[in-house]
Amino acid sequence: MSYSATDPRSLAPYIQHTRIAVGMTRDNLIAHCHEAAEFGFDAAMVPASWVPLAVDVLRGTGVKVASALDFPTVGVMTSAGKAAEARAIADAGADQLDMGVQIGWLKSGMDDEFAGDIAGVVAAGIPVKVMLELPLLTPAERDRAVDLAMDSGAAYLKNASSGAVEVANPDSIRYLVGRAREGVRVKASGKITSLAQAVSLLDAGAVLLGTSSGVDIVTGGTRAAAGVSGY
Repeated sequence: MSYSATDPRSLAPYIQHTRIAVGMTRDNLIAHCHEAAEFGFDAAMVPASWVPLAVDVLRGTGVKVASALDFPTVGVMTSAGKAAEARAIADAGADQLDMGVQIGWLKSGMDDEFAGDIAGVVAAGIPVKVMLELPLLTPAERDRAVDLAMDSGAAYLKNASSGAVEVANPDSIRYLVGRAREGVRVKASGKITSLAQAVSLLDAGAVLLGTSSGVDIVTGGTRAAAGVSGY
């Protein structure tokens, strides 16, 4: 794949089209999946409860189905609950899973618990993206969080869960890319709302962009400039 700042549509294969909303309806979900297929996005990111329908709608399109757990309020689920939910999401047909981590445990020096929480989700058998909430961590904590995530089997490192934590920026992405081991990739997330921002994140080394503004980014729509969502 390749992308160009002068061809917005070329960014579509890097975008995970995100809609995680309270009150999402069946029609909303179907429309979201149809957009993902129409524009050729990498994946439709949907709430776990809607994964089975998303799988049905997107079957045969080549668009992945992704979901998230311990999100958008991060770090509140038990590790056992996360592991069980991850298995249920995988069994429902999801291709990938983004997860919140236990930042409080990391800050408390509970490294084994922090790592075990991630490993329990990884055990579900689908690629896991770990939302590291970088702005909440000291430099030393960042390094530990990244290394523990990779030790636990994370397939992707992710700078933050949403724009409420961090607006995705090239500095955070370059940090993650520089620390990632061979085979571990980086996803950017957090108020990605413009073509220029999206290109800067890909140039910094991200291979995926999580955003609810994907349609506007690839079409030059006006909602992107308004920043309609934190994802």
